[in-house]
Amino acid sequence: MKSLITAFALLPVAGGALAGPGHGSTHGVGEPGDPAKVDRTIEIAMDEMSYAPASVEVAAEETIRFVVSNEGRLVHEFNLGTPENWAAHKDEMQAMMQKDMMSMRHVDHEKMREMGMAHDDPSSVLLEPGESGEIVWTFPEDGQVGYACNVPGHLEAGMKGEVELNAS
Repeated sequence: MKSLITAFALLPVAGGALAGPGHGSTHGVGEPGDPAKVDRTIEIAMDEMSYAPASVEVAAEETIRFVVSNEGRLVHEFNLGTPENWAAHKDEMQAMMQKDMMSMRHVDHEKMREMGMAHDDPSSVLLEPGESGEIVWTFPEDGQVGYACNVPGHLEAGMKGEVELNAS
């Protein structure tokens, strides 16, 4: 009962909490970009347990279209954010596994929507093996940002990348 009360108490802030990287604040990370104003495209390939490339360079205020493909055998996520964002997102990803919204090889997007955990964050794509997705993101003038896979155990296994933010 206490969990149910807590869940209802958090409903008014859930929309805002689900809007940013790792479902947290976008401070220092950037914001969703305008697809009509993309400066360039960067392709990212995910495999067990790595990204290629493992780091990218972007200019301050540059708008990047990330085309992300999952070339691995497991579900993977590309999530722009910070270690703090990813830590805040960890429990939600674990809950999605425990409630059969996803497994290591499948994502049940319909069940996620039904349970209010749609994983439709503008800074993140969650992909089954063989799938591709896109993120359009405008980077801040300064800050620290990277990308990581928050599928349980993947970040801990080293599945993360670095964004080198260069002043314009």
